[in-house]
Formats: sequence, C-alpha cells, structure tokens
Amino acid sequence: MIEGVSLHGGEAGQQAAEVDIRGAFDTPAYEVHARDGGRVLVVDVAGAQLADRGVETQGTLSLVTRTVSSATARGARIELALSRPATYRARADKGHIRITLEALPTGASGVAQGTATAAGGLTVQAVRAERRDGRERIVVELNGPAAFRVTDGPSTADGTTQRLEIRGASLAPGLTRQVASADESVLREVRVSSDGDRAVVSVLPVDGAEGTAVRIGSRIVWMFNPGEHASGGPSARTIAKTQYSQAETAAVAAFLSDTPLQASGARSYAGKRIDLDFKDADIHNILRLISDVGNVNVVTSDDVKGRVTIKMRDVPWDEALDVVLKAKGLGMVRHGNLIRVAPRAELQKEREEALAAVKARQKLAPLETRIIPVSYAKAANLAGRVQELITDRGSVSVDERTNVLIVRDISRVLDESEALVRTLDTQTPQVLVEARIVEATSQYSRDVGIQWGGNVSFSSLTGNPTGVSFPSNIHVAGGATDNQTNTGGLSPFSQTVENPNFAVNLPAVVSQGQGGALGLTLGSVNGAFNLGVRLSAAEASGNVRIISSPRVLTLDNHEATIQQGTLIPYSRVSAQGVNTAFQEAKLELTVTPHVTSDGSVAMDLKVTRDEPDFTRTSAQGDPTILKREADTSLLIPDGETAVIGGIYTRTAGRNVDQVPFFGDIPVLGVLFQRRRASDNRNELMIFITPHIVNRSKALMD
Repeated sequence: MIEGVSLHGGEAGQQAAEVDIRGAFDTPAYEVHARDGGRVLVVDVAGAQLADRGVETQGTLSLVTRTVSSATARGARIELALSRPATYRARADKGHIRITLEALPTGASGVAQGTATAAGGLTVQAVRAERRDGRERIVVELNGPAAFRVTDGPSTADGTTQRLEIRGASLAPGLTRQVASADESVLREVRVSSDGDRAVVSVLPVDGAEGTAVRIGSRIVWMFNPGEHASGGPSARTIAKTQYSQAETAAVAAFLSDTPLQASGARSYAGKRIDLDFKDADIHNILRLISDVGNVNVVTSDDVKGRVTIKMRDVPWDEALDVVLKAKGLGMVRHGNLIRVAPRAELQKEREEALAAVKARQKLAPLETRIIPVSYAKAANLAGRVQELITDRGSVSVDERTNVLIVRDISRVLDESEALVRTLDTQTPQVLVEARIVEATSQYSRDVGIQWGGNVSFSSLTGNPTGVSFPSNIHVAGGATDNQTNTGGLSPFSQTVENPNFAVNLPAVVSQGQGGALGLTLGSVNGAFNLGVRLSAAEASGNVRIISSPRVLTLDNHEATIQQGTLIPYSRVSAQGVNTAFQEAKLELTVTPHVTSDGSVAMDLKVTRDEPDFTRTSAQGDPTILKREADTSLLIPDGETAVIGGIYTRTAGRNVDQVPFFGDIPVLGVLFQRRRASDNRNELMIFITPHIVNRSKALMD
C-alpha cells in the first residue's frame, strides 16, 4: 500500500532533488518511464494499492511541479510532472522507492524536456453541478490530470464550507465563478475561485451530506449523498479522501455514464474517434451522424425526441452515443449491425415482458423425469446444487442405494442439471505421500595412557646397606599397589616377579575387544631394584546410516496416519507399590494433503521417529527415549522432493590428564600424561515426496 510521497531538495537554484515514495511493502516491483514527450515521469508499482485516505504529498519542489496518484489494473501509479529537463535514477529498499532527479543544462534533452510549468499548462476549463437519483455531483473539467485535496473551509451560520483545492491550476478566462445547483440540492452554494497557485471549488452542503472526491482522467468528480440530516442525529462524512481504489474509481465512472459495470470493471469503448460540437441540435441529427461514422443502422422509436448541446473531442463514437443516450434518458438494444434506440422505461418494460413470456412458456412446458447417476461423489451432496436450478414445478430426490439423482422438471432444466452433475462429479484426487528420514552418525575416539613405577631398596637384606647408623635402610616405592606379574617363562629366576608399585597411574580404558596394552618389568635378583612400565591405548571409529521411509495413501483433504513402533516397559512407583507402565517408541507419519488446481500438493504433515537409548538409562535401568519430530505445512509440485527440515550436531573434545609440573616438561612430559580425544557427528534430514495417483482423471479440464 502506497502511503505518501515526500519531496526533498530541488528548490530554486538547486540542480538535484529526490522523490521518496513511501509504502507498506518489502521489496517492491516497480517500473519508471517517461511519457508525453518526457513531460511526465511515471512510476508504476505492481500489486500496490493506494491508502484509503489518499496519497499525501509532503514538501514542494520547483523541479517537480505536481504529483498525481491513481489506481491501475496492475497496481498503483504515481505521475510526476517536471518543470525542466532532468535525468533520473531509481532505487528501492524496504518501504521506499527513491528517485533522484538531476536538472540538465538549458537546451539539453532529458526526461522532462519541453515540459510546461503547472501554472501555465493546467487549467480549469469548466465546473458544473448535476443531480441524478438523489445524488449531487460537482464535475471539474481540466485539460490534464491534476493533484487535489479536500479540506474544511470557514464556518458560517448555515454550516461549514468544504474546499476542493487543485494545486498548480488556474481558471480559464470567462469561467463562471458562481455555479447554480439543481432544485432541492444537497448543496446550498457552489463557488469557483483562485487562491495563489491553486484553483478552489467551495461548496456549502446541507447538514449531514457526505462528500467523496475522485479523479477520473482529466476530470475531478465530487459526489454528495443527502446523508441522514433529516433525522437530526449526528452524521459522519468523508472530506479529505483524495484517491480511491480501482473498484471505487470504476463505480464513479459507471455513475458518470449511468452504465452498469461489467464483471471486469468499467465499460470499454473501441469505436472510431470523432469530434462533436453542436448547440441545441435535434437528437435525430446527432444519431444520424453517429450512424454514418460508426457504419451502423440506427432505428428510433416515436418517443425519442429532444435537443442536445454537446462538445466532444477525440472520443470513440460508441462512447459518444452512450453519453448522448444517457443524457436524454434513453437506452439502446443492439442486434449485430442494428441499434434500436428507445426510452429506458420502454426497454425495461420490454425486458420484463420477455422475461414474463419465458416464465409463462416454462409453466406450459411438459415435465420430464431423468435419472442422473453419480459415480464419485455422494448424490445427497449434489442434490442441493441441482435444487438451485429447479423451477417451482420441479423436484429433486436421492436414491442412496444406487447413488443416483431423480430429477423431474422441464427439458432445459434437466439438461442444465445433468451438465452440472457431470462437471462436479469428478474423481477425488488420491495422494501417495512418501517420507524419508535419513540419519547419519560418525563417531571417533582415541585414548592413550601410561603406568610406570617400581621400588628401590638400600638395606642389609639386599646386601647394599647405606653404611651409616641412620638411616641404615632406605626403601622407595610407588604409591599404587599391584599384583605379581607373570614373567611367562622369560625370567630364568622366577615365574613371577613383584610388579613395582606405580608412581604414575594414568591408564587408558582398555577392555576385552577394545584397545591394547604393553607391559615391561625390570628388576634385580636380590629385589633391590624393580621397574615396571605399562602402555595402554584404544581407538574407535564408526559410521552409521539409518533410513526410515514411511508411506501412506489418502484422499484429497483427508487425514491419514501410518505408524510402527514398540512398547518399552518401565517401573513406576506409586502409593500402591511398583507398577509396570509402557512408553511407546514409534515411527509415525501423519499427513493431510490438498491438491491445487495446477497439480501441486499442499500438506499439513507431522513426522515422528522415537527410539530407545539403552546407553542412557534411569536409576532403575529404564532406557531413555530419543525423539525426532517435524511438524510443518508446505506446498510441493507433484512428484518432486523437498527437504522439510534437518538437524546437524557435532561434539568434539580433547582431554589431558597429567601429573602436575612433570606433565608440562617438553618431550618427557608424555611419561606423565594421559591423552583422550573424541569427535562425534550426527545429521538428520527429512525428505517428503507427494505423488498424485489419479492425476489424469482427477485434474482433467
């Protein structure tokens, strides 16, 4: 939605200016181009609408003489009238379209070369007051599109004046300043005046009259409704609405021409363009002239009479004919190249008589009975649709056993009913939804440790006393004890030797089937010196890939569920004692598909994969539940695969256990350390693929 236009810079003496178009959009799709020989810079914003209160322009520029906003079939349009040649650069960001204008030297050709100033080029040519169907309107004719606003004027004893201000416009010479209204008008007074660089139309409406102003081409139409002034209660009115939506503009255009709107908008004209300038001319002469230009035959009834004053330039002949007929309260009926003109009341009466004749023929037509079979839908569901076509004499019944409709009516209605049933009775699309849950796990761990120690003895028992009275015996050993170590026959002295106590005890975790260890024992015969070293190391790596692929087939807009799992027992302690309960761990797919008209599939789906984890258990030994779930809504073309989600986790660690101080010694420090490293990675991906099983029959035109 476009909310406003701000003008910055470009005052007298400045060569550059910036136009900021503000709106409630993220990154707008827009196009900027020049037209009218470079006299107007046009900004088209696709898909945008004008604010309900109109587009407000802030700031004034000598380079930009006026701005005009309007609704188009593709969005909104902002027109910038330039006073002198300029180049432009446009850029867009969130909520803004900024256009930088830079004036060119005198005589240079640019976007706005040859553009006349607003004061010299925009003129109010005529102002007239009209009344029709209880509604009053002020029509302001200009020689080009103009920006305007509606404000409150001064208050008088008779009420508050409203002002229609047209910026940059002047009054044509000889323009009537006092405009007469129709009798019993909702407008007490209408005046036209100049106020500086703008033309002003002032009105004094009766209490409660509601005004709406809108621009249509080069005309400004100010419409008033009587409102609720007769009740004496409070009333609301629209005053400052300067621009309206495309639908509102089309409605006002239809009111001007008094022509009903077509489904696609206002009536369009494609006839040869003509100029008409007549004063108090007989309407038959006007119709003959239009007949010659349009190369059509015109037949008038006896009630077609009157005189017409008309001045038109460069308008299609069919539009001119339409305007002339509406001005005289006439209508027309066209049959090929023949146009019959008559008063509207007469044509309306003919239409009513024709409709009455059709109804009379229907009442006299014989009734028939037809059995319409229904193949895919339920006949009871289609009975209501068929009932809308049935005449007062007809009837519809349903036979649920054979799933048929029994329709009794005239032949034409029976044909229409059968055609409607054939259109609605189509195969319901069936969708096969396939989900693939892919989980990949990579694990790596390494553990390296060392144990070493021993003992040294200086005593008389070992034959190496210290030789002093104190201490005569010295014994040094590691602090951690161990059992005797089998020599395996490698020692000629004994099958076992005392394993020295460990001074450094940092072993790797080694068990059966995991890792390895190497031991070395050195000692003397008398046992005075013993040294034991044990190296242990373990490394593990692995890759796991798990693929789960649930599939389910269902009808359009019907929910389907498929699941597979197991019940895991666990203990529950309560006041009644210990009970055994069950927790469900399952693989489940729940989906509700909707097939669009272009063959895509919109889905609300939920994918769940639970499994027990026996590596993590409770105090009672019950396993935990690993839960993986995705719940989303998405749109996928038939047969294509989409990734609806994924989770990637990585856990990496490095640990060092060591003896203080000694473990920090370069090179030798490894004799006092245990080193561990791990790197675990896990990735979860969920894929969805829908297939419309009966696409050719369910989606055929």
